[in-house]
Amino acid sequence: MSSVTAENGPALPPSAPPQRPRQVWVLAQPHPEASASLATAARLPQVLAELLVARGITQPSEAHAFLNPSPSHLNDPFLMLGMTPAADRLEQAIAAREPVLLYGDYDVDGTTAVVLLKTAIEMLGGVARFHVPHRLREGYGLQSSVLEAAHTDGVRLVITVDTGMRAFAEAETARQLGLDLIITDHHLLEAGDAVPHALAILNPNQPGCNYPEKSLCGAAIALKLAQAVLERRDPVRTREKTLPSFLKLAAIATIADAVSLRGENRVIAALGLLELRHPVGAGLRALFAAAALDPAAKPLTGFDVAFRLAPRINAAGRMDVASEVIELFTTRSTGRAAELAAKLEHLNRERRETEATALTAIEALLATSGELADDRLLVVDGIGWHRGVIGILASRVVERTARPAIVVSVEDGVAHGSGRSVDGFQLLNAIESCADLFTRFGGHAFAVGFALPADRLPELKRRLRLYAEERLAAGEAQQILHIHAELPLDRITPVLAGWLRKLEPLGHGNPEPIFVARNARLLSPPRIMKSATFALNSLRNRPAEQPNHVPRTRSSPAQVPPSAPSAGTSPPAPRFSVLPKVP
Repeated sequence: MSSVTAENGPALPPSAPPQRPRQVWVLAQPHPEASASLATAARLPQVLAELLVARGITQPSEAHAFLNPSPSHLNDPFLMLGMTPAADRLEQAIAAREPVLLYGDYDVDGTTAVVLLKTAIEMLGGVARFHVPHRLREGYGLQSSVLEAAHTDGVRLVITVDTGMRAFAEAETARQLGLDLIITDHHLLEAGDAVPHALAILNPNQPGCNYPEKSLCGAAIALKLAQAVLERRDPVRTREKTLPSFLKLAAIATIADAVSLRGENRVIAALGLLELRHPVGAGLRALFAAAALDPAAKPLTGFDVAFRLAPRINAAGRMDVASEVIELFTTRSTGRAAELAAKLEHLNRERRETEATALTAIEALLATSGELADDRLLVVDGIGWHRGVIGILASRVVERTARPAIVVSVEDGVAHGSGRSVDGFQLLNAIESCADLFTRFGGHAFAVGFALPADRLPELKRRLRLYAEERLAAGEAQQILHIHAELPLDRITPVLAGWLRKLEPLGHGNPEPIFVARNARLLSPPRIMKSATFALNSLRNRPAEQPNHVPRTRSSPAQVPPSAPSAGTSPPAPRFSVLPKVP
C-alpha cells in the first residue's frame, strides 16, 4: 500500500480514473398478500402498503402511526436507565446556580446537543458553560486537562454530550477531582463491555437499559435529559411550546448523524422538520439563507438537512472551531448570526476544495496501485491531508469501490485515520483486532477513527489485510441497487405522489423508494438536467395500432381516501430504474 503527498499531489504517472464497480440491481421480494391486506384495511395505495410491509409494518394502527408521527409517540425520558439521578443532580445544580460544564463533540450531533442542554439549563435559571474540543489540537473525546481547568474555575458538575463511553481515564480524573460526571452518549457497547465510572450514564445501549429506542443520536439523548428537567418544572408548557421548539435542532442532528429513521427517531425528525418551517432563532434563519433554503416556501426534507444544512454546520468542526456553531444557534443578534453563517459558508467551500484535491490524489493511487486493486479492505495514506476531511474521503472511496476503506493522514510522526464500511463488515471489530497499535480509537460498525505512531502504519495495514481476507469474500466488488417495488408508469398520479411524500423524512432505515417500470420505451434521448439528474420522456408499451398514444393519468374523488394527503402543486417525481427485465 503506497503513500501520496498532499502538498505536491500524487507522485504517480497520469492514469485513467479507477474503474467503478459493477452495479447489480436487486428487486425486493414482494409481499402481495400482506400488502393487499394492509392496503384494504388502512385504505392505502397498494405500492405504499408494499413499502410499509417491507419495513415490517403490517397492521393498520402501525401504518397510521408511521405515516402520522405525533408528539404522543415520544417516549417518557424516565424510561432511560440513569435518567432519575441525572435529572436530580442537574436540578440541584440549577437551583444552586452551580456552573455546569457541557462537554461536546465537534460535529452536528455534538454541537446541537450542547445547544439543547445549554438552552434548557438557562431557561430554568441555571448557569451553563461548554467546551467543544478542537479537532486538530485536541482530538475527539473527553480531556483530563479540561476537567482540571473546570474544577479550578469552580465547576462541580460535568455533562458530556455525544461522547464519553470510552473515557475511562478521564472519568477517573473527574472522580479524583470530586467532579460529578454525567455521561450522555449513544455509541454502541459490546456485550460485557465495562462502562466508565460516573454519577449517571444515559445511553440506551448500556446493559440493563430498557429504553424502547436504542438508536437515538447524541443530541436526542440530550433532548431527553432536557425534557426530563423541563417537564418536572412545567409539564404543560414543555409539551406545548418548549419541546416542539427543541425538536428543530434534534431533527437536524438525527438526520445528519444517519441514525435509523424509525421509531422515536422518525417522530423526532418528522416533527422537527415541521417546526423548521417556522424558524424563530436568528441563527437558524441565517443558516437557511446561507444554504438558499426557504422553508416557508418549500417544506424541508431529509435531503435538505443531510446535504444542505449538515455540511455547513460540520464545516466549522472540520476546518476551524466548532464552538462558533453553538454561538450561531444561541445568539439573538441578527447581524452576528449573518456573520457566523457566512463564515460557515466560506469554511464549507474551503472543505470542498480541500476534499477535491485529496480525492484526486487518492483516485490516481487507486488507478495505478496493483496492491490496492487486490485488497478487500482499502487503507490509503497520504502526507498532510487535512484531518477534517479524511472521513468524507473514506466515504468517497467506499462509493467508488464498494469496499470498506480507511483514509490516513500522516503528519509530524502521527497517523490519523478515519474509516467507513459496507453492509456486512463490522469495521470497529476490524480495528479492535489491532487495538495494541493505537494511541486512541473509537467508532461503530460503519465508521471508525483512530491515531497511532506513523511507524506502526505498515503493521496496521498487514493485520487489516489479513483480517479482511478471512472475513470478506474474494471476487469482483459490486454496488447493489435495491429496487423496492414495481410501479407501472400509468399508476403515477399527483395523489400517489402525495401519499409517497408521507414517507418523509427519508434516510437510513427508511430509504428513498426506488421503483422499477417494465416495458417502457423512450420517445427521445435522455435530457441532462442540473444537479447531475436527467429527465426521460417515456412511453408505456401500447397496442401496435396506437404507437403514438401517450397515456395520461387522471384522478377522481372516488380514488382519494378521506385521509389522503394533499399532493400539492408540484409533487416530487418518484425515483425510477427503467428496464425491460430485472437482472
